[in-house]
Amino acid sequence: MALFELERVSRVYQLGDLEVRALQDVSLTIDAGEMRAVMGPSGAGKATLCHLLGLLDAPTTGKILLDGQDTSDLDENRRAELRNRKIGFVFQNFSLVPVLNALENVQLPLLFRATGEGEARRRAVEALDAVGLAACSRQRPNQLSGGQQQRVAIARALVTEAEFVIADEPTANLDSETAAGLFDLIQRLNAERKTTFLLATHDTHLLQRIPHQVSLLDGRVIANQRGKQP
Repeated sequence: MALFELERVSRVYQLGDLEVRALQDVSLTIDAGEMRAVMGPSGAGKATLCHLLGLLDAPTTGKILLDGQDTSDLDENRRAELRNRKIGFVFQNFSLVPVLNALENVQLPLLFRATGEGEARRRAVEALDAVGLAACSRQRPNQLSGGQQQRVAIARALVTEAEFVIADEPTANLDSETAAGLFDLIQRLNAERKTTFLLATHDTHLLQRIPHQVSLLDGRVIANQRGKQP
């Protein structure tokens, strides 16, 4: 079943007199429960595609359907509501709040949506346990390794029970062994929780393990490979 459907989506930015066509006529379907990689050189449109799928931006033309609902013309408040309810984000720089410990960082999205403190804490503990960091809940980001910080970021993305997680270069700041372990975790969460993952990456080792791949160049889809999901 389709989670996202993009129908001839383009995104154009106006920079003074210069028109930048970041995405051009992209049509794409992402099924619920799948794992998809987005690849391409710098400037290919990967970040723009992630922003549109994450409802952080709206297309200039075309439609983006989430669970069959056209999100293209929604106002920012409605997009924010859908983002908070359905979508999680994992960034290459982790984006953790340095003065908060791991548990407090994971609780943040729930507190923003006015979840009770006790319920937020319970769910954050469960999310940290799911990524193997229950013992590190009181540690702040600077007390954690890069791999552990990224696991906290994944727990934060999952704590709202997001259906769709966008991971932007999630292994970029990790050594190869830690990166492989992190992907093992993502693969397990995808299989066990049926969470849909979109990974924008240049990591060739990661790409070898993701059979569903979209290749972008100059804002256009130049290949859409759908291999057998592991």
